[in-house]
Amino acid sequence: MRTSRLLGVVTAVTILVGGTAAPAMAAPPSNDLAANATPVSLGFSETIDTTEATTDADDAQLNESCGAPATDASVWYLFEPTTDGAVIIDVSASNYSAGVAVGVGSPGNLTTVACGPGTILLDAVAGETYYVLAFDDQIDGGGNGGLLSISFVDPGPMPTVELTLNRFGRLDGRGNAIIRGTYTCENADFIQVFGDVLQIRRTAVRGSFDFFDEGTCDGTRRMWEEVARSFQGDFVTDRALVTSFGFACGEFLCADGYIERVVRLRPARG
Repeated sequence: MRTSRLLGVVTAVTILVGGTAAPAMAAPPSNDLAANATPVSLGFSETIDTTEATTDADDAQLNESCGAPATDASVWYLFEPTTDGAVIIDVSASNYSAGVAVGVGSPGNLTTVACGPGTILLDAVAGETYYVLAFDDQIDGGGNGGLLSISFVDPGPMPTVELTLNRFGRLDGRGNAIIRGTYTCENADFIQVFGDVLQIRRTAVRGSFDFFDEGTCDGTRRMWEEVARSFQGDFVTDRALVTSFGFACGEFLCADGYIERVVRLRPARG
C-alpha cells in the first residue's frame, strides 16, 4: 500500500514536471529583416529592445563599403522623404555602442550613401527610398544589442558664414602684424576663425592668428581684430598675403568660409 501511494506521488510529480510549460523564447524585433523594415518619416523616434535581433547577409552587404566592426543585433527602417534636405539619424542615446548605415537600391544590392557610429547626416532626396540599418557595432566590446534609441531629426536651417579682410593692417612694434576684418554668420551656435600671414623678404616671415565667438551668429556683420604673432622673423612695413578660414556650427551642421587677399602693413603707431 505504501508502495502504491509512493508510486502515485512519483507519477503525479512526473506529470506535473513534464506538463510544465517551457519558458517562452523571446522573438526578434519585427523589423529584424530588411524585408520587414519599419516605414518612418521625419520626426520619427522610438526605443526598441534589440537583444534578440540577428544579423544576416543583407547587413553584411550594406556594410561592405561602410566598414563597421560588426553589424550585430541589427534592425531595419524604410525612409522615403517628401522633400529634399538634410536629415540627422541619431542612435547615440542607445545603451550600447550603436551605428547606422543607409543604402539605396534593393536589399542585398544596396549602395551605401551614409554610415557611421552614433549620429550621421543624410542628404535626403525627395522620392528616394532609403534603407536604414541600425546595429550594434561592438565597439564597446561585447553583448548583443540592448535598448536602441533611434530618431530621424530635422537639423534646421543650414548655418552660413562669410568672412572679409581689410586691405590695410598694422605692425604692433614687436614684430607682429595686426589684422582686421569682419564676419557674418547665421543659424550657428559659434564661429571659429584661423588665419595665416605670409611676407616674403629675403626669407619668408610667417605668423598666425585665431579667435572664437559664440552666441553671435545672428546675421549681424561683426568686426574683428587679431594679432598675427610672428614665429619666423619680424613683419615689416610692406605687403603681406593673408589667408583666413572659418567655420560656424550649430548642434548638427557646420558651414565654412575662406578668404585670401594681399594686405598692406602700415607702421606701428607711436
